[in-house]
Amino acid sequence: MSGGNSLEAFGKTAQGLARNPLGIIALFIVLVYGFASLVAAFSSSFSPAERAPLIYFLVVFPVLVLGVFAWLVRWHSEKLFGPGDFKDETNYIKMQMSAVASLSAATVKENPTNSSQSDIDKLVELVLEAMRGQEARDHVDHILWVDDRPDNNIHERRALEAVGLRFTLALSTEEAMRKIDKERFIAIISDMGRREGPREGYVLLDELRAQGNNTPLFFYASSNAPEHKLETANHGGQGCTNNPQELFQMVTRAVITNRSS
Repeated sequence: MSGGNSLEAFGKTAQGLARNPLGIIALFIVLVYGFASLVAAFSSSFSPAERAPLIYFLVVFPVLVLGVFAWLVRWHSEKLFGPGDFKDETNYIKMQMSAVASLSAATVKENPTNSSQSDIDKLVELVLEAMRGQEARDHVDHILWVDDRPDNNIHERRALEAVGLRFTLALSTEEAMRKIDKERFIAIISDMGRREGPREGYVLLDELRAQGNNTPLFFYASSNAPEHKLETANHGGQGCTNNPQELFQMVTRAVITNRSS
């Protein structure tokens, strides 16, 4: 095969590999080892000290790749494939239904005696709405969750992570403000009462708004009363609920709106 045909074949292969994250990883490995082999071909003219880094690289690089791959499979397996990897692209959406399972678990936790098929249908629709709102982007939207008992919200976080969000946790208002100063968040979720005080959520919200920070903030607390929703709005917040489905809907809609602004 001529050099031109080989280059054209490689280009087509690279284009195919670039369609999903797994292919990009494979393409990166091929390119790295291609350059390494090219260097190794001329290594006879190198001194032992000059050859040592290349040898270390060839030994260590596969171990690093294996470690990263294992981490991806363990924690982000649902993101390793693109829609084109499935014969029926609706299967790609079905693979994301872990959001439904997590949201369902959170709902049952809050109200264990009331569950029906209509509830499950509603959860599916909420997740599909969130997924339809996602746009191609080169970063993952980042949310700050402030709660001194983060283990109470594991299912809720997993549901939101399944539709492309990631979280930073803070246990107090002080810790939250430090993290807000260092990084931009697309939204903030907070509890209300903490060790600092029974209305500490409002302390955080008031401090943010006093600084001119208008990041959408939602309270996920023990109350869903209309008067608390009104008080949240008066403080400059975007929502208050004790319902995981309502929280999911409010946050995903705010994220979609923020992306388009």
